[in-house]
Formats: sequence, structure tokens, C-alpha cells
Amino acid sequence: MLIYFAANYKEPHFSWTAISKPPYLSALALWPKGDGWGGGGLFEGHSVLLNHREGEMELAEGFQLPSNLPVRSFGERPGWGEDQPILGERLSRDGWRLVQEPKYKENGLGAPTWIEMEPPEVWERVNPTIKTISLKMIISGLHETDGAWYVVEHQLFDQQTNETFSLGKTSWADWSMSGDLLFAKQGSLFRLNSNRIPDLGEVKQLADFSENRFEAKRAPKEAIGW
Repeated sequence: MLIYFAANYKEPHFSWTAISKPPYLSALALWPKGDGWGGGGLFEGHSVLLNHREGEMELAEGFQLPSNLPVRSFGERPGWGEDQPILGERLSRDGWRLVQEPKYKENGLGAPTWIEMEPPEVWERVNPTIKTISLKMIISGLHETDGAWYVVEHQLFDQQTNETFSLGKTSWADWSMSGDLLFAKQGSLFRLNSNRIPDLGEVKQLADFSENRFEAKRAPKEAIGW
């Protein structure tokens, strides 16, 4: 299941956190939020940690949760912040480690990159099967003109040779449980077998979604029930 925060910043303004069954976004549960602070949540075992303030914990009318899915507040100061602290909590939970704090430089909304990070924010995750290889996520900016919201590059780092192998600008990357590298770039999903790392010439394209577009479809019965 997917828990996510969404907002409509046109009038009438409305924001919410919802749970759905991908690839459909039809809400099984929906909590109105009302602003752009906080929002979203994390699954912890069989519980939901909701990143809402105390007065924003009520489900919207017409929604209900299974009796075995309790909801608790997220963190020490739920419902505040923006990307943090929920992004950092999720990355840490999934095995990432923050190795470099960023410094921010605001260039203004008309600049090629609204906010630059120098030095960038860097997270690292060691390969689960080859402990001498790690994956680094480098976030160097926010809101790139005609680009992504996050300016992200992923790199492979070989601790034995001290070499770095860049994947270039990427949308996402992580290790599979088997130690293979999975990453998304320019609308396509790729895989690199763990015994081929760090030979980037062995990357295999799994799927190309670059021509796909979202379209409104009625969710099937199995996607709208618990």
C-alpha cells in the first residue's frame, strides 16, 4: 500500500493524506490536512504513523479503517516541517545513513535552480551482499527549471579501490534484497546484477515508461477495499 500527501493549491484550497493501493490513487483512507506543513506518514509494522497535528487526526466522512490498523502520531512534532523529518526517518528506516549535511543558497524562483545546496546533502547505503560497495544519493538543489523538483545524482562507491561511478541525474535508486542495483532515469527502470557491480556497461533496461501519461480510470473492486 501507499501512504502519501497531496494538495490542491487552487481555490478552494485543500490538502490531505491518503492510503491507496498502487497503481491506483483511489483513497481507502483519507485524512484532511488543510495546509502544506507536515502531511504524509509511514507504516510501522501494522500501524500507521500519521504526520498530522493533534486536531488533524480525524478521518474524512465516509472513510473507516480496519480494526487491526491503529493510527498514531508521527515523531515528536507531527504535522510540521516539510520534507523533513519524515523523509530522513524513512531513509534511515530503510538502511540509508546521512553522511553530509547540506548548506542552502536561495537563488530565487526565476533562477535555473531555485535553491542550490553547496555542499550537497549526501545519503549512503551499503550493498546488502557486497559490503565494500555503497550507493550514494546526492541532492544538490531544489526546483530545477524544466527539470525535477529535486536535483539528484546517484553514485556507486567502491571502498576497496576508492573509485566512484556516477549514474548521472536519476529519479530514484536503491539496492534490492539480493544486492542488485535498481534505478530510475529519464522515465526508464534499470537493473545491474550485483556480480557485475560496478561495471555500468552491464546495466539492463527493465522497462521504458517515458511515453506513459497519467489518465483517469475507475479503480477496480480489489483496489478500493481493504
